[in-house]
Amino acid sequence: MNISDIAVSEYVEVDVDERLAKVRSIFERENPKGIVVVEDGEYAGVVGEKQLMRSRMEDDTKVSAVMKPAPSVDRHEDIRETARLLVEGDVKIAPVYEGEKLYGIVTVDQILETVLDSLDAITVGQIATEDVIGIGETESVGRAINRLRENGVSRLPVLDDDGDLVGVVTTNDIVEFVVRDQERQGSGDRAGDIDRMLDIPVYDIMSSPVVTATSDETAQAVVERMFDNEVSGLVVTPEGADTVAGMVTKTDVLRALTFTEQDSMDVQITNVDLLDTTSREHIVESIEQVADKYADIHVIHAHVRLHAHKEKLRGTPLIQCQIRLRTNEGQVGGSGEGYGAEHAFHVALDKLERNVLEIKGVNADEEYRGQLLRKLGQL
Repeated sequence: MNISDIAVSEYVEVDVDERLAKVRSIFERENPKGIVVVEDGEYAGVVGEKQLMRSRMEDDTKVSAVMKPAPSVDRHEDIRETARLLVEGDVKIAPVYEGEKLYGIVTVDQILETVLDSLDAITVGQIATEDVIGIGETESVGRAINRLRENGVSRLPVLDDDGDLVGVVTTNDIVEFVVRDQERQGSGDRAGDIDRMLDIPVYDIMSSPVVTATSDETAQAVVERMFDNEVSGLVVTPEGADTVAGMVTKTDVLRALTFTEQDSMDVQITNVDLLDTTSREHIVESIEQVADKYADIHVIHAHVRLHAHKEKLRGTPLIQCQIRLRTNEGQVGGSGEGYGAEHAFHVALDKLERNVLEIKGVNADEEYRGQLLRKLGQL
């Protein structure tokens, strides 16, 4: 199946010199999945809510300063490969070309709507992220913004003093709050307005009640729920409990579409453009070497996510790397930071190997315990 039937020629477009104030108002008014940025009539990049979060909320900033390059897609590309390109580019929208001409766009939602009926074979437990970053309900909006930026995520579960789930705050909540507040305040002391907004507790802007999912539900059911509630992700909770067990997003479902049954390991890299002194081939080979050491753990899919911080050392950015393996023993991951993608990756890989060893140790202990019980039963 290819995307020729789902790519659309109607899309929101702005010039590279457009001010972020107008871009924010477009998101508020039209709620697009992303906006195409052009320069002299030619495609230059895309901007989404994540990019707006990195703009430090300065109205006069040009959109060119925060736009993100998105992989171009041929109009007749396969849906599976298109899904991979969107995930690896960490974007919700990509330009679609017919030859050398920009035909239109394709979005995550369009792909998921097309494959919805085939998602009943995937469960939430197979694809959800288990290590979730949260925030307390009394913590400030400024703290939430920093946490979103630092971890490269778009939503945070909000917890009360007992650790129970009481809400969710997303990049969209913050963007809408800023736009509404600016319209209400009008002109004034801009710096003072920003300080006041950043000090407001998350409780005042979070979405509540929370739309949730359980690990045994199908991807089809949760995607339908996301569409019905106009959200991009759901908090995973145990049946009948208010604690956070994970997070499942549209991107997680999209990533599942790229899983293959090939003999070679399926490795996916998000923000592949951050690779500097290393290569995709080196990353794949390194993960395969770790997996090969422990043949009893079968790796179905590997996901490597790179995220750049603003901090730099002699021009090299501080990179956060997260590796997550989907295996026959469940999920296992490792994360780390370093200056440059190669350094960050190897720090994360070392943590991953230690975590794999821990799983192997637990399994070995369980096997030994079973053998011992069987021997005792024979006495």
